[in-house]
Amino acid sequence: MLSSRLNVRLLPSVFALFTMACSGGHRNDQAPAPSASGESPSAPAAPSRMLTLKDSDTMVILAQRFAEAYMRTHPGTTIQVSGGGSGVGIAALLNGTTDIANSSRPMKDEEKARLRETRHQEVAETRVALDALAVYVHSANPVQQLTLEQLSQIYTGRVSNWRDVGGPDMPIVLYSRENNSGTYAFFKEHVLRTADFAANAQTLPGTAAVINAVSRDRGGIGYGGIAYGEGIRHVKLAGADGQAIEPSLENATSGRYPLSRFLLMYTAGNPSALAADFLRWVGGVDAQRLVEVVGYYPLPGVLPPSAGTTPTPPPAVAPSAAPAAPAAPPQ
Repeated sequence: MLSSRLNVRLLPSVFALFTMACSGGHRNDQAPAPSASGESPSAPAAPSRMLTLKDSDTMVILAQRFAEAYMRTHPGTTIQVSGGGSGVGIAALLNGTTDIANSSRPMKDEEKARLRETRHQEVAETRVALDALAVYVHSANPVQQLTLEQLSQIYTGRVSNWRDVGGPDMPIVLYSRENNSGTYAFFKEHVLRTADFAANAQTLPGTAAVINAVSRDRGGIGYGGIAYGEGIRHVKLAGADGQAIEPSLENATSGRYPLSRFLLMYTAGNPSALAADFLRWVGGVDAQRLVEVVGYYPLPGVLPPSAGTTPTPPPAVAPSAAPAAPAAPPQ
């Protein structure tokens, strides 16, 4: 069984801006000199440092937690986090309207080429967490596992009744993500093998909306990040060897779970000093503990193993992840 996870409230369905500011600033070593009238002049306001993150909907809650924690320990810093999907974040990086693009899928070769053409910069990728893309069914659905082939048949419309995959005689209701979602792109590539979704698949604007729909529909099926899980149940998935694997930390880290993936942050060229420091912090112990709190899996080797457990070996490369590129040094 999966460990208990944080109950995550439903997010607004479209591009809601989450803006956070932490007060504070640099203190002067000396008090300001009195003016001729004997009154002390007002101290100059501390300079504000701004960082913008455009987000994968899968990552928006995690990014908010990162931002809140970082700002608490870095007075004078403001971090703006907004959702909308991996495609929205990457598009913002390409046109220069965000400092960091958060994505639940790797950037495509054509997107990297466009960045070189339009901004004359190379992309830098930073891994920030590990996720197991989970398949959700209603809690009353008796189906415990599916093969990747069965999942493909379901989402392409070739199988439309639960009885054909060991369940009750009940129509299957498909819930999916919008096509600007990195989760949608990952699922299409690794489950459908780029085939088209069935025409009756209902597209929803975020993973929280998918969870809500499946939790209310006994015939429903959906997919999304492992951190979202209230009111539904995850099914085990079997790959080519036929062994059903649960989307657990151990299985995601080892690469045994067939739909494991890294969650990513992208910058264009050399990041600013603030962005570079933030990316270094995200890979550290404090931030990776937040990854666990939100419900994703920390990067291998960052956190000490729990008492009584055997250290997990370095992961096989997650199915969607290219080798990670370290953040470039600040300009």
